[in-house]
Amino acid sequence: MTDLKKLIVESARKFGADLVGFASVSRFDGVDKSQHPLSIFPECKTVIGLGYRVLRGSLRGIEEGTVYYQYTTMGIELLEENYMPRSMMRLCGVIEDAGYTAAPQKNHQMICADPEKTNPEINYKRIYHVDMPQLDFAQAAVKCGLGEMGRSGQVLTDAFGPFQRFCFILTDAEIEESDLVSAHLCDDCQKCAKACHGKALEITENGPYKLDTWQCSAYLAGASALKNPFLAPDALSEIADRMAILRGEKKLTAEEAREVMDQLRFYPPMKHAYATNVCGRACDRACYDHLEKAGRLSRSFKNPFRDQEQWNLSLDGFEQ
Repeated sequence: MTDLKKLIVESARKFGADLVGFASVSRFDGVDKSQHPLSIFPECKTVIGLGYRVLRGSLRGIEEGTVYYQYTTMGIELLEENYMPRSMMRLCGVIEDAGYTAAPQKNHQMICADPEKTNPEINYKRIYHVDMPQLDFAQAAVKCGLGEMGRSGQVLTDAFGPFQRFCFILTDAEIEESDLVSAHLCDDCQKCAKACHGKALEITENGPYKLDTWQCSAYLAGASALKNPFLAPDALSEIADRMAILRGEKKLTAEEAREVMDQLRFYPPMKHAYATNVCGRACDRACYDHLEKAGRLSRSFKNPFRDQEQWNLSLDGFEQ
């Protein structure tokens, strides 16, 4: 390990990163121009990937059906908008003190290039459909050797399963790249797709499952009466097929998803336009539970993440 690489790894961990990896820009050969590091920083030689754990405890309230806002505030918003940028910026300073340019890459959650899709974590009214270069963060994490791509479309790591988030630094320093992670965690158990409250993940034969981002958005925000304790008995009463929606059985169009989301308000809005995550990433929680019980994760805990059957609420009172 070169002195610069050692300095970066040690500094990143000192500043709070749990995972650090490196990819030569040549690993991005063939990547669409809109997602290529050279479209952002033409002199880039190395992409540095940083991973930050999502605490198991931040998901405890949703797992138990008790407190819901802590995951959105502490497991998403605080990480993405405060903790990770501060850590990354401090590391950029170390790199620039060494004489190299460091271009920080934070995922801009309110930008969605594809006008037909949305970002489920963000209030759809706050999303800008802008054609501008931005890394595919999951793809970049895999290329930096941080983890493997699961069939759910989430990056999986030995330490945290699907429970981490990423940011990146583009630099003109040439740094030895990390080994790629061979696929060994995801066994195509399909539990992620089966756990989704709205069946937003379509199981495919090859590659990541197909995600309907509008369907995901509606059920992330709490459209399932089986999983959302805040819904009033007359919820969605003016929407066609309301019971099919509340049961998670109706395939929503983008227009229908927006209509549903406009009626799902349970907590004050987040500071940075994040939507309150009522589903608690049911797909990721099912994945983590599977990996932990299969003994595939490198970190262990005194108590399992899940030791009982998942709960469902009754539909009594909703039927009219």
